[in-house]
Amino acid sequence: MVLENRFIKFIKFFIFLFPLILLGQNYNKDYPPEIDSDTVFIYKTIDKTKLNLWVFKHTNGFKSNEKPAILFFFGGGFRMGSPKQFEEHSKYLSARGMVSILVDYRVSSRNKTKPIQCLNDAKSAIRWVRKHSKSLGVDPNRIIASGGSAGGALAALTGTVKMFDEKNEDLKISSKPNAMVLFNPGLIMSPVEEYPLSVMSERRKKGGTKLNLGVEPKLFSPYNYINDQTPPTIIFHGKNDTTIDPKTVVLFNQKMKKFGNNSKLYLYAGKAHGFFNYGLEQNGPFVDTMRKVDDFLINLGYIEPLPSSVSM
Repeated sequence: MVLENRFIKFIKFFIFLFPLILLGQNYNKDYPPEIDSDTVFIYKTIDKTKLNLWVFKHTNGFKSNEKPAILFFFGGGFRMGSPKQFEEHSKYLSARGMVSILVDYRVSSRNKTKPIQCLNDAKSAIRWVRKHSKSLGVDPNRIIASGGSAGGALAALTGTVKMFDEKNEDLKISSKPNAMVLFNPGLIMSPVEEYPLSVMSERRKKGGTKLNLGVEPKLFSPYNYINDQTPPTIIFHGKNDTTIDPKTVVLFNQKMKKFGNNSKLYLYAGKAHGFFNYGLEQNGPFVDTMRKVDDFLINLGYIEPLPSSVSM
């Protein structure tokens, strides 16, 4: 009976994760990545694995030396993927006056890890940037977490959950971002009253098991941690996303507003999972989502408006 239950859990996990794995294969081919950044830092060494940050320095921006920073976490179902996924996003935002950073983190295909270790790394990356903010020219109070799919889940978790920091780090330095930019993120990892098991898609049922996450599903679900201190957030999601149910981001956005938080959600008709990536549909979705990111950051006071004579 025990073996049967374990087998059922494995099958559930596989069915949920399989679409994410297929999506991640597109990014995994770019690993190890060749990234044209200004500099590379090792932010963490664990189990002989060195994890890098690729940093794009600002080329325009405020008069202050302290610039806002954005950290991008790649997608790939916590199993694979490449930091290169968000290279063009980083180049654009560095040109807009930000310090843009691509984050490598451990994944199961390369490091035999579970998603909880991915979150450990994501928190470590933000803490490292905040700790070294002066040398990076970064404003420690204007750090944004961003990512797509599994990376979007990690970004959202850094902004919501207080647990799962690496114990050997200086926990006096916060790993919580000041804002979040999320692309088709996983935000509800376990059933809740508003999204019960009975109405969850088959894939979502499979996602929330202790087997694949490394912790109880409810502890890995950003939705469960929303409060009136959750950072300002913008979310992009395709209405035809069969990997992550669009209803989950709608519920997240509604709960954010219920607590009085700054939250914006853009749903794209006819768009599937990963629609926002550079190189798709002649870059139409990429340009449109980045324009909205631009407006979001302008409203936060993180970047200045483009001159009227300049368009993206």
